[in-house]
Amino acid sequence: MTLRDIKIGESAVIEKLNGKGALKRRIMDMGLTKGTEVYVRKVAPLGDPIELTVRGYELSVRKSDAELIEVR
Repeated sequence: MTLRDIKIGESAVIEKLNGKGALKRRIMDMGLTKGTEVYVRKVAPLGDPIELTVRGYELSVRKSDAELIEVR
C-alpha cells in the first residue's frame, strides 16, 4: 500500500521510500522517513496534492510523489 491509497482522516507509518537520487533525497528532506507516522488531512478538489500532517507540521505532497512512499 502506498501513501496515495490512504483515505482522508487516516494515519499510516512509512515503511519504505522508493525512488532514486535527488527525488528520494527531496522526500526525505521533507521529513518523510522510514518509521514516521503521517496523517492525511485533506485532498485538493481536483485530487492533487494531498495535505499531510507529519512531525507536527502540515505538508502538501503530489500524488506522483505519494506513490513512491510505501506505508502500513
